[in-house]
Amino acid sequence: MNKKALLVISFGTSYAGTRKKTIDAAEAALSQAFPEYDLKRAFTSHGVINKLRKRDKLEIDTVSQAVEKLLTEGFEEVLAQPLHVINGTEYHLVVKELRPHSGKFAKFSIGFPLLTHHNDYVAVVDALRAELPARQPDSAVVLMGHGTEHPADSAYAALDYVFKDEGFPQVYVGTVEGYPTLDTVIKHLEADKIKKVLLMPFMLVAGDHAINDMAGDESDSWKSILESRSYQVETRVVGLGELEKIRQIYVDHAQAALANGAA
Repeated sequence: MNKKALLVISFGTSYAGTRKKTIDAAEAALSQAFPEYDLKRAFTSHGVINKLRKRDKLEIDTVSQAVEKLLTEGFEEVLAQPLHVINGTEYHLVVKELRPHSGKFAKFSIGFPLLTHHNDYVAVVDALRAELPARQPDSAVVLMGHGTEHPADSAYAALDYVFKDEGFPQVYVGTVEGYPTLDTVIKHLEADKIKKVLLMPFMLVAGDHAINDMAGDESDSWKSILESRSYQVETRVVGLGELEKIRQIYVDHAQAALANGAA
């Protein structure tokens, strides 16, 4: 019997509630799409892994540990699907970690992150369509992405452009650690005479960044900064992994990886 494994890889989170609604939900969608594969999990964040081990007695494998276990358990085929949002540092580190093991299996496939091809951007806009309030002249939606020093940071500005190209000029995309920055977003809010802002995370998991950096009450949160500039601010803390259409994009990428071979 040819043993097949579906290895779903994510940064991870220590928030059990949002993990169930996002990572667990994405894993379930992928598992349902590939019923002949045994579902396996790996996190890339050693900090999250250590915290879960100490606090919850929950053991989560690193990528290397997970692959070594698959070898030991006699799996012959591996379909690895990362749940990263962009083709940035985290994703490339995962691929780098997986590559040396690929030749040890009869078949080894790696799927792409959420935002890879142009049609992914359009699909993401469509996935968020139902989450967006009806457009009003003085209202906007600001999405908080993570951001990175990696060249893939350009994905966030591209997504902002695609939102507008798809008929959503009231949606602005910013990042915590990249570009566009919140200051960049505020310039556009001012130019467009926006008064009301709905803040939403553009991250797989609504974790620390969403809860604290975006929606927190500290003076340096996006909510507080916007309120200090007299904007009326609402927050909606929903991770991308909670949305069925977002999960379907990962399924599509896994299916493409299986059809085309390793990424």
